[in-house]
Amino acid sequence: MMFERIAPEQHDTLDGIPEPAENPHLFGHEQAIAMLTAAYRSGKLPHALILAGPVGIGKATLAFHLAHHLLRHPDYLSAPETLADPDPRSGSFRQVATGAHPAVLHLTRPQNDKTKGFKSVVTVDEIRKVSRFLSMTSHDGAYRVVIVDPADDMNTNAANALLKNLEEPPARTLFILIVHAPGSLLPTIRSRCQTIRLTPLDDQSLLSALAATDQPAPDEPEARAALVLRAGGSARAAILLTQYGGLEIAEALDKIVQSGRNDIGAAHRLADAVAGRDSAIQFEMFNRRALDLLSDTASQAARASDLSRANLLSDAWHDAQNAISETETYNLDKKQHVLAMIDRLNAAMRM
Repeated sequence: MMFERIAPEQHDTLDGIPEPAENPHLFGHEQAIAMLTAAYRSGKLPHALILAGPVGIGKATLAFHLAHHLLRHPDYLSAPETLADPDPRSGSFRQVATGAHPAVLHLTRPQNDKTKGFKSVVTVDEIRKVSRFLSMTSHDGAYRVVIVDPADDMNTNAANALLKNLEEPPARTLFILIVHAPGSLLPTIRSRCQTIRLTPLDDQSLLSALAATDQPAPDEPEARAALVLRAGGSARAAILLTQYGGLEIAEALDKIVQSGRNDIGAAHRLADAVAGRDSAIQFEMFNRRALDLLSDTASQAARASDLSRANLLSDAWHDAQNAISETETYNLDKKQHVLAMIDRLNAAMRM
């Protein structure tokens, strides 16, 4: 399958993988889809939604599919019970994908003119585009849809600016906030939105999503089962694991942490592998695995009623998250970050 990218590249773009705005395929989440289409048909669609769930399960893709549904069926009374599939051959699809549709505003991390990469947050300047967008006359009287992806990445000023827009939106306006961790949002924002929690993809939906992106799972049953298990229902995680060395990175970090000793040589080898100039995705995968190790261990402690250890590990998770954010924001030395993160993990596991 030949893939031609028409959507602007984002901070988390993967080569050969469609952006959510240009992805005609949507897998899983049948219950959430049924609820949303039923709410629209009854005229009770909320003005603001939070689509919450793990990274890479299709939250943003669902948001764009819902936007296409509203644009194709502006009269909710005659809208179908099933979610309309976007038509890649249509002019509307191309407009949405390229960011040129007058009724759809997609806000994400902007480009950083100094580094030629992307900023580490969704800035207030991005959110200010909402007021200008909503001040314009609605396209053909249809819905206007604002998608913030991910809303977790808004800084404080951006979040406060969005809150003002959420308080009194114009009629036939829908905000969709893509959120990986709802607790990261201001409580006042959460209170003005209806939260829909999306679960990880089941095994078949995950495999179908991989096949649709021309990144099929391994043919060998054992390798396929291992991939499905480690991906945790995330298509993005599965692609990273298979195409970008994610399995090897996760296994190397797990081995270092599980050894219970300070293996300096192994730590430096892993740091060299993920902290190079052209290793941004590998660096992201290392950080994601480090956070997962802390959260998984905290959950195990909580289930064992060891609440003191669970709280300490939770604090360690937040410290690690802050360290990741500071490294990205201030362009700190990535190798030193990796080595410090390994020390942090080793200390946390001994708590």
